[in-house]
Amino acid sequence: MDTPKIRLSKEEEALINRTDWILTKNNVLQKVKQLFSNLQSRQHLELQGMLNLQPAFVNSSPKISRGENYKGLPWLVLDYPRFFEKESFCAIRTLFWWGNFFSTTLHLSGKYKNAGWQKIIGLFENLQQKKFSICINIDQWEHHFEEDNFKAIEEMGLVEFEEITGRHSFIKLAKKVPLDQWNDAEIKLAEIFSHLAHILEISFPSDETSLLPGDPTKAFGL
Repeated sequence: MDTPKIRLSKEEEALINRTDWILTKNNVLQKVKQLFSNLQSRQHLELQGMLNLQPAFVNSSPKISRGENYKGLPWLVLDYPRFFEKESFCAIRTLFWWGNFFSTTLHLSGKYKNAGWQKIIGLFENLQQKKFSICINIDQWEHHFEEDNFKAIEEMGLVEFEEITGRHSFIKLAKKVPLDQWNDAEIKLAEIFSHLAHILEISFPSDETSLLPGDPTKAFGL
C-alpha cells in the first residue's frame, strides 16, 4: 500500500531553507535565560531581607528549565523558591511563554496549601488591589490565562474567593506581564515576586514549626 507523500506548503518550504529565523529564536531564548538569571539575583536579595521568613526558602536552590512545546510553543521557567514532594508543592514560578506573556505564580498544594489557606483568605482585599488572578481549573499544571484557567480576583467577592481556594488540593495565585513590556519585565516580575514572597512570609513565618523539607527536591515540569 502506497503511503501519501508528505508535502510542504510554500511557507514551510521557504522556512526550511532559511536559518536566520531559528537563530534569532535561539538568541531571544538566551536573552530570556539571562533575564531570569538577573531576576533570580533580585529574588534572592528579596528573600534575604525578609527576617520573618523561614531560612529554608532563601536556601532553596533556583532552577531554570526550558522546553519547546507548551501548547506548541517554546517556554522557559524559573522556579525559586521550590519544594516539591509527592503530594505537596510550594514554589514561586516565573514563566516566559513564547508569543504570549511572562507570568509569576505562587503554587501551593497538599500540606502547604492547607497551612497557608486561611492566611491567604485574609489577604483577599490586598490580592484584589494588586490585581492577582486565581486558578479555577481542576488541572494545576495549566499555565495559560484563558477564562477556564485563571480568574481575576477583583471580579469576585470574598465568598466566591473562599469557595475557590477551598475547592481543590492546591492554590495558584498569578499575575502576568505582556511581552511588549520586555524593557520593564525584570522590574515588573520582581515586584510581583515580592508580593508573592510576602504571602510565604505570612503563611510560613520563621517562628512556626516548619513544614519544609531540609533539601528542595527536583522541579516540576510543564
